[in-house]
Amino acid sequence: MSNALHEGQTSAVRMTVGEAMTAARFAKDAGEAYPSVLATPVLVAEMERACAGLMALVLKPGQLSVGAKIDVSHQAPTPVGAQVTTHAKFLNQAGPLFWFEVWAEDPGGTIGRGKHARAIVERDGIERRAAERAASGSGTR
Repeated sequence: MSNALHEGQTSAVRMTVGEAMTAARFAKDAGEAYPSVLATPVLVAEMERACAGLMALVLKPGQLSVGAKIDVSHQAPTPVGAQVTTHAKFLNQAGPLFWFEVWAEDPGGTIGRGKHARAIVERDGIERRAAERAASGSGTR
């Protein structure tokens, strides 16, 4: 395990778009309709995964990295069955935030790009806080 990320260090994750990953699957209420293409929340999750892969290099036992900020543009539709490769490049650390440039591509080119920041947290602490919120009712509204 390394003790630091280095500016310009990169990571990538790959996945094939399935029906469950489409915007259409996010429709919940009558009248909602979305296209059967890669959903933006799934694109963002893949960007988080690419960054988390790099963050794993600096985590200590009992720690996790969590998303803190994101500014992403979803630029093109990706059909079911297409492979998507999502990249993260470490930019810098500013206080507790680790900043990354993120972008994703399918066979047709770039489908999304932006910046994402992650922070390191203690697993027990964040799970305890979530349980406290659930117990107080504040995390269930």
